[in-house]
Amino acid sequence: MSFGIALSGIHASQSDLNVTANNVANSETTGFKQSRSEFAELFAVSPQGVGRAQTGNGVKVTAISQLFTQGNIESTNSSLDMAISGQGFFTLSDGGATLYTRAGSFQTDKDGYVANTEGQRLQVYEPTTSGTFNTTALSDLRLVSSDSAPQATTDVDVIFNLPADAAVPATTPFDPATPASYNNSTSLTVYDSLGAAHTASLYFVKIAASGTVPANTWETHLYVDGTAVGTAETLTYSDGGLLTTPAGGSLSFGAFTPTTGAAAMNMTFDVGDTTQYGSSFGVTSVSQNGFTTGRLIGINVDSTGVVQARFTNGRSLPLGQVAIANFSNTQGLQQLGNTNWAETYASGQALRGQAGNSGFGLIQSGSLESSNVDITSELVNMITAQRNFQANAQMISTQDQITQTIINIR
Repeated sequence: MSFGIALSGIHASQSDLNVTANNVANSETTGFKQSRSEFAELFAVSPQGVGRAQTGNGVKVTAISQLFTQGNIESTNSSLDMAISGQGFFTLSDGGATLYTRAGSFQTDKDGYVANTEGQRLQVYEPTTSGTFNTTALSDLRLVSSDSAPQATTDVDVIFNLPADAAVPATTPFDPATPASYNNSTSLTVYDSLGAAHTASLYFVKIAASGTVPANTWETHLYVDGTAVGTAETLTYSDGGLLTTPAGGSLSFGAFTPTTGAAAMNMTFDVGDTTQYGSSFGVTSVSQNGFTTGRLIGINVDSTGVVQARFTNGRSLPLGQVAIANFSNTQGLQQLGNTNWAETYASGQALRGQAGNSGFGLIQSGSLESSNVDITSELVNMITAQRNFQANAQMISTQDQITQTIINIR
């Protein structure tokens, strides 16, 4: 019987050594989680029932569990490298099969999909037209390869101050080529539907007060690329310097037809915050909602997993939000190798969510989670397992000597 007990100890020690060796071998593997051998004693069923003295039948390995503790997070130079700080797993698609991992080393494949070295594609929630993400379905993350489409300017917001003591220009009629025919001017860049840039210029002319024209009245002319657009619009200010006309502060001069073949441009100018104070002209702010064609220059991933493409025209396009999964019992996950796991009945169904929400960690872009293996602890475990192996081997040797002694008794 002692042979069997010692042999079970040797098998258990060998299993413990194998686990320790695997931990040490993967101490530099990204996203690796160390394993631990768990043992239980063996007892034979006694025919005499409970209460009889039993020495036991040895030991067995009941489980090799994994410790899902946080590994160190190290910075890299790739924006597609991601690490989860806290709970959760990245979700991958392997030809339709769903896998889970903590290894966030990703790159693009030949088709532009974001995948790991095994070709397993990272899963995200797709963006919606309302600016949120569809968390009811998963899709492969694919980086855009085309340029960002242009947008024609439709709204212009301009804030300026006209001088209250301005004199009526001596030269009439108004001519943009004659500075003496207007008081002040400002320009900005606008874009047509094809992304071509145009220069829009506003000219301000002080108008003399008369029976039909109130005091503090100005004519505003719009020129685009030197071409007059529509007719002049009138601005009137109160004696406190605030705009009274037009009501609502919007100017619409008419349509401008570009020579580029783009659609006609109808721009609305918001001048509601303009003033007439003091003796100097000044432009405080100019903004418009158009932009030209943009070329992809980079990818950003924020702490909540939102992946955005950045373009040269200053635009950012959301491509998706990284899908994070967690489980009620992570020990129940099936280990598949390559630092991947699969859902099982024991683990429970995957609980999907977004990074930063309750129960899910944050995502660090440009970083990778290293192995959680502590080399010092593993070396101590290795020595302990080796001692156990040697002790059980010595038990077999001792039992052999005893057996030989008994056989040789005459």
